[in-house]
Amino acid sequence: MKNSRSNIFVNWLSITVLLFLNFQVFAQEKSGASAQELADKLANPVASLISVPLQNNLNYGIGPFNGSKYTINIQPVIPFKLTDNLNLITRYILPVVDQRDITGENTHQFGLSDATVTAFFAPKTKAVILGFGPAFLIPTATNDFLGTEKFGVGPSALVMHQGKGLSLGFIANQIWSVAGNEDRADVNQFYTQIFMSHSFKSGASLGLSSEITQNWEGNTTLITLSPNISAVTKLGDQVVQFAIMPLIPIVGPDEIKPDWGLRAVLAFVFPGS
Repeated sequence: MKNSRSNIFVNWLSITVLLFLNFQVFAQEKSGASAQELADKLANPVASLISVPLQNNLNYGIGPFNGSKYTINIQPVIPFKLTDNLNLITRYILPVVDQRDITGENTHQFGLSDATVTAFFAPKTKAVILGFGPAFLIPTATNDFLGTEKFGVGPSALVMHQGKGLSLGFIANQIWSVAGNEDRADVNQFYTQIFMSHSFKSGASLGLSSEITQNWEGNTTLITLSPNISAVTKLGDQVVQFAIMPLIPIVGPDEIKPDWGLRAVLAFVFPGS
């Protein structure tokens, strides 16, 4: 199973490498400004742009049993125009998890984890981009070890500055459990991602991001740093963006912090929507 999981990730990584080698085809077909503009929009979490990212994460060396975890997050982003000056950007995260030796030696779990749904109200602004709204935790897990069995809700916010070629900001949410299995631990968790990226006329981008997860209930902090490279290209007529990055653990308790990790993202983009 571990080899199968690694092979899946290697296949995704191979796709992203091939796309990276061929992304200049898209840059030649489109004007440089158009490719860069699309890259900048994709760097903005509340841009009025439909996309469906498939985020593949592989982590090794987790916990006392040196466990491994492969997670593919299905993350569609769907915007809605409410008024001329206000958009509603809905973001969905549905994780599919395959893990081994996490909950004990020679253990294995596979299935859905809990889903997160966020709705950002994003007024049209110039200098600073803002987004705010609710975040929901939905107990979609198909295995007791992969989910919380809790419904959760809380606030979410985005603050960022974006100029041509430069994006800098953070996205954050705080979720508390409000219903669910009373025998399971309550959820009280804060998450933020701080990001910076620079795009080029070709549609390629270089960036750096950090993800921080604070579990107030368990009194644990997990911080990951990720330098990344991404590019806009095409699969046939379909516009896509891909990204490759290491997941470098900086802070975290031994029972949940991996020794190392990799992430490969393939996002299907619908720029005309």
